Amino acid sequence: MNKIIEARKLGPDTKLFRIEAPKIALKRKAGQFVILRVLPEGERIPLTIADSNIEDGTITIIAQGIGKTTKTLNALETGDYIQDIVGPLGKPSHIENFGTAVSVGGGVGTAIAYPTAKALKEAGNEVIGIIGGKSKEYIILEKEMNEVCDTLYPTTDDGSYGYHGFVTTKLQEIIDSGKKIDFVLAIGPVPMMRAIAEVTRPYGIKTMVSLNPIMVDGTGMCGGCRAIVDNKTVFVCVDGPEFDAHQVDFEVLTQRNRMYNPQEKNSLERHVCNLERMAQEAEKCQN
Repeated sequence: MNKIIEARKLGPDTKLFRIEAPKIALKRKAGQFVILRVLPEGERIPLTIADSNIEDGTITIIAQGIGKTTKTLNALETGDYIQDIVGPLGKPSHIENFGTAVSVGGGVGTAIAYPTAKALKEAGNEVIGIIGGKSKEYIILEKEMNEVCDTLYPTTDDGSYGYHGFVTTKLQEIIDSGKKIDFVLAIGPVPMMRAIAEVTRPYGIKTMVSLNPIMVDGTGMCGGCRAIVDNKTVFVCVDGPEFDAHQVDFEVLTQRNRMYNPQEKNSLERHVCNLERMAQEAEKCQN
């Protein structure tokens, strides 16, 4: 079992966990992920390693409570334990001195954009960060991104903070300003990554996207993360998770990303009903 050294809320339904995992902390590189199981009877889910500390043997992950398992995870606090963690998995981000690199994080995707932005900066790049959220409360890791980026643009859909607009619009404005951009990494919801790919395509800017949203078991055995890249079938968890955005078939990717929606909805509804029942029983005992 792995002890939670720190649990901290970052935003609505979004939580940061610093977890004891010394062997993973020693080996992990930017772009890699872990597979964790919260409870013995629970499912295994992939989460990107946002950071690590070799000295105290911890890794940092960030989870958004969307489904049953992530909501169960986000109910844990400092001092609690996670059943097990396996990693690091996946191929690390390809890092080199491209020149000027833009790291784009949409919502909780910033948890993946941050370690790559940090690695790009350490490789000698000028790093521009663009992080987005529906509103100010959904902007995460702004302080951390500020520390590794030469320039950072927070954006909000509703204009409550930073730039009023989407991350794609901000990226287009930077390109239109005449700034030479040599590399873009985009991580977030599939529609956002697809839109980023279309922004950079006309300019021939090398663009990578992380397809973490469609991963299931992280070993390539379940086949749930099949994607089409450069007209070839790949397994995101073992062949990626990062791929050339201009070669990804986003139409197929979108269809596959929606495949398990009914099952996930039913599982979450049962989970919520059980929580409500337990709360009602607890209230009766108190009365």
